[in-house]
Amino acid sequence: MSVLNGDFADPVMKGDGPTTVGIDFWNGLNQRYSPTASGRTDGSHGVALQKDGNTLQQRLRGVRAGASVTVSYEDSPAVSKECTGEQVVNGQPYAVTGSGGPVREVTTSGDPDRTKGKPGTGRWTARSYEFTAGENEPMLTFTTRVTDSRTHVTCSPMIARIRAIEVPPVLDKTVDKTALGTSEAYKGNERESTLHNAAAACNGENACTFRPDTRTSFRYYDRARVVGEAFVNCTRNPLEHSRLLSYAERGHDSVAQAYAAANLPLNEVARLPTSGVREEDEKRVKERPMATQFALAYERTWQRPWQWFSSDQRTVVEKIQPGEVSWVEMQPSRERVEGWFVSKKDDYRLHAVIDGPSRAVPDRLLQRTGPMSEAEKQRCAAARPMTTTPVGADAPASSSDKGLFRIPAPTTPGARSVNRSMPLE
Repeated sequence: MSVLNGDFADPVMKGDGPTTVGIDFWNGLNQRYSPTASGRTDGSHGVALQKDGNTLQQRLRGVRAGASVTVSYEDSPAVSKECTGEQVVNGQPYAVTGSGGPVREVTTSGDPDRTKGKPGTGRWTARSYEFTAGENEPMLTFTTRVTDSRTHVTCSPMIARIRAIEVPPVLDKTVDKTALGTSEAYKGNERESTLHNAAAACNGENACTFRPDTRTSFRYYDRARVVGEAFVNCTRNPLEHSRLLSYAERGHDSVAQAYAAANLPLNEVARLPTSGVREEDEKRVKERPMATQFALAYERTWQRPWQWFSSDQRTVVEKIQPGEVSWVEMQPSRERVEGWFVSKKDDYRLHAVIDGPSRAVPDRLLQRTGPMSEAEKQRCAAARPMTTTPVGADAPASSSDKGLFRIPAPTTPGARSVNRSMPLE
């Protein structure tokens, strides 16, 4: 992961500052100084937090709930020429926190011998802050604790060179493909209440780029399922026969599941080829920009094409011993990809998890035989359907029809014809 614009270099500023122009990817109107005015030699800008609870905030993109995050940065008392010696001699207070983590109260180093009207040179101190993310894309927040009404707004603690590293949470591979979690959408640092606007922002061939997270994407074999029927050999001899097996796999995605969970109609642009209806999914592959954006990113990352659905047929020859049962199981090979649809224009981000049949490893077909169950034994022991012979039960059988395809009409006078209608003479 990376902190965006952690050196506060964008947008490009003119002069040494301070300026209160919004800083790219950060929330909060803070005072920004040039590297020279901040007393820095690494090219990073210093940002003063101002006063009265003002904040500097950014969501840490790509960080998932449960991740261990370590933020490193530097702080300094204000370099503003509006500061008096009394206001910076013992340092200046502020707080830092990340969503789900503790609030840490910090005081910068002191800057003695300062006089009002003379800018400071910066007394930068390296700091670190650790927390466990309590939500996806946790918010990192710096809050000024300077509240004295006599203090000038520019005379406040300064922050510079923010970096962050994370240890992702243990990946849970037991999550079922039909319950991939709730998709989320953001615009900049703000969480969207619905997915609608973020999905709409991707409605164009190149409107969005999908960015897969290889750390949380994986291949797996799904649960085994029986394909076709179970054949039970109730005879006294081995049986051999062949049968044709047909099977198919479909895709699933968290965007559609999120809409379904909220009982909302799925936004048309967000309808990925995961409906399970082959004709509809083939249509979506061709018509939905988000499907193309995802497939291109997948192939670029893993060097093989993505498939939204699959189907196949196999002829299986079975040899079933007396008293045994034969059946076929299938374990489909699947792949799960997690990532973000990112708008190139509006900084919308739509989180999605997509699960589909995998080309990376083959499906497993398990041809199995085994002993009958008690219920099957009972069925095999049951008598065949029968009835009684009221007349001639012990008489010899009548003449054979010799395998004729058509039964001849009776020739005995008075015998009843098998035809329902007869000509009148």
